[in-house]
Amino acid sequence: MNVRHLRADVLAGITTSFALVPECIAFALVAHLHPLMGLYGAFILCTITALFGGRPGMVSGAAGSMAVVIVALVVQHGVQYLLATVLMSGLIMLAFGLLRLGKLVRMVPHPVMLGFVNGLAIVIATAQLEHFKHDGVWLTGTPMALMVGLVVATMAVVYLLPRLTRAVPPALVAIVGVGLAVSALGLPTRTLGDMAHIAGGLPVFAWPDLAWNFDTLKTIAPYAVLMAMVGLLETLLTLNLTDELTESRGDPDRECVALGGANIVSGLFGGMGGCAMIGQTVINLRSGGRGRLSGVVAGVMVLLFVLFLSPLIERIPLAALVGVMFVVAQQTFAWASLRVVRKVPRNDVLMIVLVTVITVLTDLATAVLCGIVLAALDFAWQHARALYADSHTEPDGSKLYRVHGTLFFASVTPFLQQFDPAGDPPEVTLDCAHLSFVDYSAIEALRTLRERYARAGKHLRVVHLSPRCRQLLKRAGVAPGSAV
Repeated sequence: MNVRHLRADVLAGITTSFALVPECIAFALVAHLHPLMGLYGAFILCTITALFGGRPGMVSGAAGSMAVVIVALVVQHGVQYLLATVLMSGLIMLAFGLLRLGKLVRMVPHPVMLGFVNGLAIVIATAQLEHFKHDGVWLTGTPMALMVGLVVATMAVVYLLPRLTRAVPPALVAIVGVGLAVSALGLPTRTLGDMAHIAGGLPVFAWPDLAWNFDTLKTIAPYAVLMAMVGLLETLLTLNLTDELTESRGDPDRECVALGGANIVSGLFGGMGGCAMIGQTVINLRSGGRGRLSGVVAGVMVLLFVLFLSPLIERIPLAALVGVMFVVAQQTFAWASLRVVRKVPRNDVLMIVLVTVITVLTDLATAVLCGIVLAALDFAWQHARALYADSHTEPDGSKLYRVHGTLFFASVTPFLQQFDPAGDPPEVTLDCAHLSFVDYSAIEALRTLRERYARAGKHLRVVHLSPRCRQLLKRAGVAPGSAV
């Protein structure tokens, strides 16, 4: 790594750390936890995944999607149960990576990915609106005008500075510049310290203090599985997005292993569970962070804030951080998805919109799973409709059917409708050169077709089966007749 890349990673890590602190504090408060648990989790997760993960430049921390999952557990059973749950979820993530299941992210269709990105961008933007309120009531008058003005000033710096120089990350200049201006002018605006005081010591190792028995496992297991599923899903999708932004490829299995290990360590040192954070990842990448050092710097800076720098960090205006996150939301949204509305199939457009809406109204895991299921159903429907057959009578009086397409559960009925056992001649040939057998339904369809011709006193001959289809039928105990 040369000096220029080293400098870029360090500055990007510092910038990202400023964005990590308020988000992790907010998510800890959402989960009814002490803010330091969110910050410890951010330090541990960010540092470990940066060092050992499969995607340099990606940032992990105490994510909001995980916080929502654990609220009920914390309220009903307390913090020790949460730490045990984080520990178990880490083991599940670790096993997921060791079994090399990270490649399953390839099953996410591109329209679902676009919906995920757009929905998350909207969530990031709308989450900032809470900072325009005080005790749940919208600010008015001078406080609102000052808040809006500082947010606009921050966004202006982020957008305009790159036109003058790219020597330093614009988000870092915006946060520091607005912070210094507020302090010098004595402007009465809310700061990070108004959210929570973050001074503390080093995280301490402590095994979760609870009875490890069947009842305990029965309580934490559902939450652990849900946390692992949500964390893995958000991490793998963020990895995909990072691959696109950097035009490089990460290792999803290695990232899952590192994330699992990081969550185990976080649970043992009093931190929240977490996963990749798309907003902070975008900030890191846009600030020039491409190597592992950027994530390490971000994580270590969070710990330094807690140990030594809390008096300074707590003076950062929330408006500056809100402005940066609004820019992140704008840069995260896939604007290209709006331009292709009239150029892609309607089903894909509907998929993008649906996943976006579900992400905003519910959560990421629900949205992506719904998108995958709907995309699979749409794929099955389209392939079922694509099956067709050509037929003609041969010189010897027999009839030849040449079927094109994929034979699986959704195309069985169209397949059987192509044939006329009652009206066909005694000898019928089914040419499978352009037909692919996929599942057990396909095998049963061929069995049914042979039985129909047999009941009509006629012979069905199957030819040109591929080696794979022949093996599939043989394993199922179905003889295709006089196949050649």
